[in-house]
Amino acid sequence: MSGAGRRRASIRLMLPLALAGGAVLVVAAILLSQRTAESAPAQPIAFSHRTHAEAEIQCLFCHPNALRSDVAGMPSVERCAGCHRTIATTRRRIQTVLGYWERGEPIPWQPINKMADFVFFSHQPHLAAGVGCETCHGDVGKMNAARQVVNMDMGWCLNCHLKQPETAVARLTDCLACHK
Repeated sequence: MSGAGRRRASIRLMLPLALAGGAVLVVAAILLSQRTAESAPAQPIAFSHRTHAEAEIQCLFCHPNALRSDVAGMPSVERCAGCHRTIATTRRRIQTVLGYWERGEPIPWQPINKMADFVFFSHQPHLAAGVGCETCHGDVGKMNAARQVVNMDMGWCLNCHLKQPETAVARLTDCLACHK
């Protein structure tokens, strides 16, 4: 076989392999971009949302900023100490919480759900429209460690906005609704 013939045969072998490899990379990139977080970020204290939900503590008790500001935020150490100065005070985790409170230090909680910097998001209109916390955050009340359950990207948000009453869709899908 001549040199040109070997090159053509080599290309015939390499081309399908390169295309298959490229397809695998594209599929992997799509899956990775759409995946949901499967584990919770490490937190300074092992906090159980399940325990608090079983005690019938509502999300907004610990995250009241969702009603009055753009972000729900993390509970302040004062909020935690408000209950735990008298509840479960002998438990090691609670003693850690109270240690932060006594030192006047905030608990360095790690955010679980983050929006991109170019996205404007406020919990207020969503709560006012009756959207429950679990719609976006999953059934946190059954989680020991809270974790992100959906990839809150533009497609995911638009999918929900497009399901709203027809009279609201134009307003909810306007770019400026989320990008200020």
